[in-house]
Amino acid sequence: MTSISPDCNDLKKQYDDCFNKWYANKFLQGDTTPECEDLFKLYRACIWRAIKEKNLDQLISDAQKEKPFSGRDNTRTGAT
Repeated sequence: MTSISPDCNDLKKQYDDCFNKWYANKFLQGDTTPECEDLFKLYRACIWRAIKEKNLDQLISDAQKEKPFSGRDNTRTGAT
């Protein structure tokens, strides 16, 4: 599956590869120490840039106000 923006596809692949390797080789063996956080932060920043370029950020904000996720912090740290 591709990302919301072609500009983010390489970061998505890098993160997916890192996560899948970590999940199979570490997490399922009981090691829950995260290893892909830096890639995730880069990918998330790329996605939010694309969301803002497509003017979807307000739509997302409105949807979260209308139907907030229960038991979850709805803030987007670093999603400026």
